[in-house]
Amino acid sequence: MTNPTSIGAVQDMLAGQDYVCGRALGTVTYLALTLGRPLFLEGEAGTGKTEIAKAIALGLGRRLIRLQCYEGLDAASAVYEWNFAEQMIAIRTAEAAGGVDRGHLKDELFTEQYLVERPLLQAMRPQAGGAPVLLIDEIDRTDEPFEAFLLEALSDFQVTIPELGTIHAPEPPIVILTSNRTREVHDALKRRCLYHWVEYPTFEREIEILQARAPEAAEQLSREVVAFVQALRTEDLFKKPGVAETIDWAKCLLALDVVSLSPEVIADTLGAILKYQDDIARMQGSEAKRILDEVRSTLEPT
Repeated sequence: MTNPTSIGAVQDMLAGQDYVCGRALGTVTYLALTLGRPLFLEGEAGTGKTEIAKAIALGLGRRLIRLQCYEGLDAASAVYEWNFAEQMIAIRTAEAAGGVDRGHLKDELFTEQYLVERPLLQAMRPQAGGAPVLLIDEIDRTDEPFEAFLLEALSDFQVTIPELGTIHAPEPPIVILTSNRTREVHDALKRRCLYHWVEYPTFEREIEILQARAPEAAEQLSREVVAFVQALRTEDLFKKPGVAETIDWAKCLLALDVVSLSPEVIADTLGAILKYQDDIARMQGSEAKRILDEVRSTLEPT
């Protein structure tokens, strides 16, 4: 599929993958696709940054290649490594056959036959259906040396393997970087990207998202769930629940045949929306009832 030709077409494409996209995010996504610029998405965990990469890949019919970042990630781990086990078998086989030409054997060992491709190298390869979507997820977990390496990789869309030379992407991948802002990412990397801060959705938009992802949920239950989760985000919690938790909680409530929230139901299912024991303990009992009462007082009858 070709790239969408308007902002509305981007929103429609994402909506077709059950991703509800506002005008601002639709605009920056359209520009990234049209101009071939990497898209840098920053925001709280659980606001849908990773999901948009998946939705774009599905909407365009492209392969999604994900590089999950972590502390200590280096260029070699992100690009390639050699299959040492297979190389050792080849060496022993050659030695057993006798008459080993070590120079020739070395040349044979460092060929693509023994190359294990990691995400960045995979994204530089030709793909059926067009350039892939390269998701560099949680870039803020890495360190500055890896950011510096990405500057070159994303500027020229090429990687260098000493034994094989430089590999250029025949068509630049669609690059999406995400950050939960656990640390500041260097300005030099951000300057090479189009930037968008992904906020928690409004009440109306989160209702739309929930209806798209859990359409079997009744309207009243959906409104209570979204209102309760949004109220939780105003509390002093160690980890505020994201949209993913809203969807998970609604699905848990549906599995339990719940038609309306109650303090007892909330207490039984808090683990679907809160992931730290201190947060769960704080919301048990009277706190959950207080928030639920406040939520119900603000919800208009439907």
